[in-house]
Formats: sequence, C-alpha cells, structure tokens
Amino acid sequence: MIKMQLNPLIQRKLIRFRSLRRGYWAFLFLFLAFLLSLGAELLVNKRALIVCYEGEYFFPSYGAQIPGEQFGLNYGYETNYRELKQIFHDQAGGNWVLLPPIPYDPYEMDYRDTDSTGFSAPDWKTRHILGTDKTERDVLARLVYGFRIAFTFALGYLFLTYLLAIAAGSILGYFGGKADMFGLRLVEIWSNVPFLYMVIILASVMPGWWGSGWQISALLMIMVLFSWTGMTYYVRSAVYKEKAKDYIASAEVIGAGPCRIIFRHLLPNVISTLVTFAPFTVAAAISSITALDFLGYGLPAPTPSWGELLKQGVNNLRVAPWIVASAAGALVLTLTLVTFVGEAVREAFDPKKFSTYQ
Repeated sequence: MIKMQLNPLIQRKLIRFRSLRRGYWAFLFLFLAFLLSLGAELLVNKRALIVCYEGEYFFPSYGAQIPGEQFGLNYGYETNYRELKQIFHDQAGGNWVLLPPIPYDPYEMDYRDTDSTGFSAPDWKTRHILGTDKTERDVLARLVYGFRIAFTFALGYLFLTYLLAIAAGSILGYFGGKADMFGLRLVEIWSNVPFLYMVIILASVMPGWWGSGWQISALLMIMVLFSWTGMTYYVRSAVYKEKAKDYIASAEVIGAGPCRIIFRHLLPNVISTLVTFAPFTVAAAISSITALDFLGYGLPAPTPSWGELLKQGVNNLRVAPWIVASAAGALVLTLTLVTFVGEAVREAFDPKKFSTYQ
C-alpha cells in the first residue's frame, strides 16, 4: 500500500499558514463558498429538489425537463414548481413539493406584474432577497452562479498561465546561452502586445453561433495567451539561480538528463516562490473578467456575470441601487478574502524563513 507523505518543509509551511488566522479562515470561507457554488442547483434553482406526486418521487434539479402534464397540469412545457407547490397546498391531497431556499434560477424572468418595468426591490416574501434586475431576473441567483463561473474561470486561468510560464521559464533558465537570449527576446516582444486591446478585438469577433461554453473557453485562452509572460520572468530567474547550486552540478555529474533535473530538482525548489503569486493571480483574473463584462467584451449574454450586474447597477443607480450594492459588495468581499489568503501564503512560504533542500 502506497502511503503519501508531505515533504517536512512543506509541512512546516502549511503549519505556518494555518497559524495565520486571517488568511487561513479566508481560505476556508472561499473554499466552502466555491464547493457550495458547484452544487448551486440545490440551493438556488427554479426546479424543485423533490416532488412527491401520487406516491411517486421525482428529483428535477438535475436531468431533463419534466412537463406539467406529468403532475396533472394542462401544459406540456417545463413545470412551474412554485405554482405546483401552491396547487398541491391548496388541494391538500398528500402531494408536496420541496423547493430550494432561493426558488429562482439566473435566467428566469419572474414577471409577477404585467405592468412591471423591471427592477423589483428586495422582498423576503417573494424570496427575491436581493431584488431583481431590469428583466426581473433574481439578483442573488445571478450573483451565486456568477461567482461559480468567475472562480472557475480564475482557476483555469491560474493553471494555464502557470503551465505556460513554468514551461517557458524552465527552458530559458536551464539551457541559457543562445536559447535564453533568443527566447527572452520573443517573450519581450510578445509581452509588449497591448493586452486589453487584443482581448477586446478578439472577443468582439468571436462568432455568435458558438455556444456559451466555447465562447467562455475561447475568452479564457485569449486571456492566457497574453498574460503568461510576466510569470515567465520570475520562473526564469529562479531556475537560473538554482541551476548554479552544487546539487544541480551533482545531478549532472551522475548523468541526470535535463527533464529529470528540471522536474525532480529545480521545480520543487522553485515552486515555493510561485505559490506566493497564485492568490494574486486569481484575484487578477476575477478583476479582469469582471472588467471585460462591464465593458461588454466578456462572457456571452445571458451568462450570469458580476460585470454585467455592475453595468446594470451603474446605469440604473437611482432606480435600483440594490443591484450595484450587491454586485460591488460581492466583488469587494471576494477580492479582499483572496488578498488575505495571498498575504498569508506569501508569509508562510517566505524563503527567508524556510530554506530549501539542496
């Protein structure tokens, strides 16, 4: 049986991180929030969690749509479970519906008043806890699903950016010489391409017939392609510094190849430096995608987006102040917590406090 055991230095750093209470609790809060957002359909959804109808149980949250005819209603499109719950309550026949705490999804337009012009204020009675936007979509639902999309996007951005930066920086730092000189010039040229303009141009020409998933993936790739160069300099410098140490020379003497030296010796000693940048990279990704959404070049409509909510709120600040307050509050809270985590990680992994194996 294989037993996984952490490096003693890593254990000491993790213990140090746990002792930094502000960053540690911020990490736990964000981790729990992200886990809950992955199952958001069980908490914020217009579909019921459980429907008991004539002794049979249905679980509509995940899966295909269930038409109203299935529950004795006179229509063939998807069941309105809030309406169904009221009908079962009035009939008092033993049938029942269990709804999520927030019985709305981020795309549903809940027009209760035919003369409504949108922007319903927060109302606990209707479960619109943070009100609705211009098209009567629930603000809290769009915040929750927007958080899931933004955080998943940021994690994907972090992984891909680090992957490219580590690959390029390791090659430049280890081989040096002409490879380093020529490669570094290419990185410098690429880093001078105007990031914001290129993202806006490429995002604006993406074909509209692409699905939301493809458009979001394309936007992620565009942002990664113009964002990896900054981290490459740090990786190159760290690898170049480590390569000059005796343990690398010893590995070369016993016949270790470049791949083994890079992956088994250099990167484990360099990674502690890179980890300290990770939370701030996540914060930068969330800020960037929110800013692009605010400008109208981010996630495709009607994808739930914090930037789109901020834009609505700013444009209708006097009519619906709850929109900008909710979106700005969620954004500030998230970025503040990520910053707390980043500060704790940077202090816990400080190379001045912990040496590395040589």
